[in-house]
Amino acid sequence: MTRTVDLSELARRLDAARRERREVPPLTNELPGLTLPDAYGIQEEGLRLRQADGERVVGLKMGLTSEAKRRQMNLDSPVYGVLTDRMRVAAGGVMALGQSIHPKIEPEIAFRTTRELRGQVTRDEVLDACGAVFVAMEILDSRYRDFKYFSLPDVVADNSSSSLFVLGEVEHPPRAMDLTRLEMKMSVNGAVVQSARSDAISGDPVVSVIQLCELLAQRGHVLPAGSIVLAGAATVAHMLQPGDRVRLDVEGLGSVEVSAA
Repeated sequence: MTRTVDLSELARRLDAARRERREVPPLTNELPGLTLPDAYGIQEEGLRLRQADGERVVGLKMGLTSEAKRRQMNLDSPVYGVLTDRMRVAAGGVMALGQSIHPKIEPEIAFRTTRELRGQVTRDEVLDACGAVFVAMEILDSRYRDFKYFSLPDVVADNSSSSLFVLGEVEHPPRAMDLTRLEMKMSVNGAVVQSARSDAISGDPVVSVIQLCELLAQRGHVLPAGSIVLAGAATVAHMLQPGDRVRLDVEGLGSVEVSAA
């Protein structure tokens, strides 16, 4: 990709699409040479726009961590996006689908850090730095047309399809259970629509945090203390419809619900 391409302009284009709730073509339709570092640069420019509007960073999310999700999106490696305070929906709360383009929801496990993590870290270092683990769901919403198949740079530039997230209210110490063997069931209006075991998330949700630290280090960033980390989806995402009530039950971690209006 040449230096003449304005990453800030591309970020403004995606930010306007998000705020105005309209689809745009994938960036690589116009810029087939868009690289992954360029895409993270666009993501960072987009975050600056949101911060200028008063949003506050509260954490990060990992994406494309499960084989099922990679097959769904026809992509092959994990990526990250940023979470802000305005993206959080209260447990048991209501999300307004009218503020989205084509929202989907997926089952996750989340961590909260109490110490900074940087660079290459071990599983024990992650567990020691995380004060809590809890059940979570992420609501995705791509700004691209159809939300089906596009390139990894497109996904990353669009903040890895981040939209909203909801966290369970009961927190657990990360060492209190085997995080690789938890049964996860997501129900919509009382019917189970997705189920998996927690090792569908990177083989181990803790590995997602390890991968996140490595990805952040490539950009010269660290994972700050006090961060929420969504470890990634255990299954494919489920399309939301008005009136849906979604519940996620995770063995040992509890449950969380959210409604779509």
